[in-house]
This record gives sequence, C-alpha cells and structure tokens, in this order.
Amino acid sequence: MDPTTIIGIVAGFGFIVFGCMSGGSLSNFWDPGSVLIVLGGTFSAVIASFPLDKLKKMGKHMTKLIAGKKYQPEPVIETIIEFAQMARKDGLLVLEEKANELEDPFFKKGILLVVDAMEAEKVREILENEVGSMIERHDGEVAIYEKASSYAPAFGMIGTLVGLVNMLKSMDLSSGSSNNLGASMATALVTTFYGCILANLLFGPIAKKLRIRNDEEVIYKQVIIEGVVGIQAGDNPKVLKEKLVSLLHQTNQQKILNGEEGGGKSKKSKK
Repeated sequence: MDPTTIIGIVAGFGFIVFGCMSGGSLSNFWDPGSVLIVLGGTFSAVIASFPLDKLKKMGKHMTKLIAGKKYQPEPVIETIIEFAQMARKDGLLVLEEKANELEDPFFKKGILLVVDAMEAEKVREILENEVGSMIERHDGEVAIYEKASSYAPAFGMIGTLVGLVNMLKSMDLSSGSSNNLGASMATALVTTFYGCILANLLFGPIAKKLRIRNDEEVIYKQVIIEGVVGIQAGDNPKVLKEKLVSLLHQTNQQKILNGEEGGGKSKKSKK
C-alpha cells in the first residue's frame, strides 16, 4: 500500500484550513455559489471532454494510487535468469511448461512466442506493440486529471468574473456607498481560490502519481522484453542479468547484483 497521495492531499488541505483560520474565520472562505461554479463547471467540462467508457474507470484509478508499486522488476529478473539457464541446458521447449505456470499474461505470452520459434524481431515487435498500446491507454487515463487540472482554475476565474459583475451591478454610485465593496470583492476571489486548490492539490498530484505507475509498468515490461529476446538468443545468463539490471534505477542495480533483492518470483505477478 502507498498512502502518500492520500497523506499529501489531506495534509495539504489541513495546512490550507489552518492558514485560513489563523488569519480570520474559516467562514470567509465558504461560498456555496463558488463551489457550484468551480466543482460543477470542472466536472461538467471533464464529462463533456471524455467518453463514458473512460470516465467509468476513474474508480480503478483511485485504487492504483493507494495500492503501492505493483510491478516489481527485481523478482522477474531472477525468473528470467532461471529460464535462461534452463533453455541453455535443455533447449527452449522445456520452457513451455514453465510458461503455463506464469500468472503474468505478458510474461507468459513472451515465453510462449519464443517456444514457438518465432523470429526474435517479430517477438520484440509484438511485445513492444502491446506496451505501446498500454502507454496510449494510460495516457488517456492521465489526460482526465490533467484536463481537470487546467479546467479548475479557468472556472475559478469564471466565478471571479461573475462575482465582479454582480458586485459592480449592485454598487450605488449615486450615493457613493462602498460599505460592501470589500466583502463582495472577497466573495468574487473565493472561486479563484477554489480552482487553484483543486488544480494543484487534487488533480495535479493524481495525474503525476498515475504517470509514475505507468513508468513502473513500462520498465517492468521492458525487462521482460529484453529478457525474452535474450533467452531466445541464448545469451549467457550472467551477461543477460547485467543487461536487465542496467534497465533499473541505479539504487537498485547493486542490490540485485549482490543478491539482496526480495519480493519472490514473478510467477506471482498479475497484470
């Protein structure tokens, strides 16, 4: 589980509330009309921008945020090296039974393509096309929150303009009265305040975390692609391991080469 997104958002709102209360009353920052303009306008614009089948998956996006790092390349490297040793010793056909034990469909597919004696370039093309489709799908998911992040300040500005228009319309210039000018101006600015918070403390962080999850899955699958192609080419397992480790972040490379990685075999991995 990765609670950082929830902790960050809750803490951010907490600090903002504390800041609002320290300089005055929290009620100064509450305006139902502004909430309707910013929240209602933002979500309406998002709904108008994306098809229903993408919007229905937003619940799953929240699961990704708190589920933690799902794709661990370190265990899969050990499984690949094990398969490489078996293939060099007994031939590629021995991997068919092992492939059927894998729970990761992508890994299983790659091994079976090799067992079927498909050309290396064709194997790489098929697997990379699948990764490309995955990235495109994830980009569509992240785009929802990136768009919402841009819509929220815009609707905040719209609310401010509405407030200013109402303020100016209600001013009595003939009597020179301006007693309510400060309060009216504050109400007009509240919508911009709401829009900035939503963009920078909610939608922006969600989009960033989904990008990170995408990058983790891409690296994981790149390791599988290079491993599968290396197995087919009959690469030396030690050389293949160093090649796969080089794809990872530098802080994890030495741990794996020293045999300090944990997490079990990738056979337990699920897509």
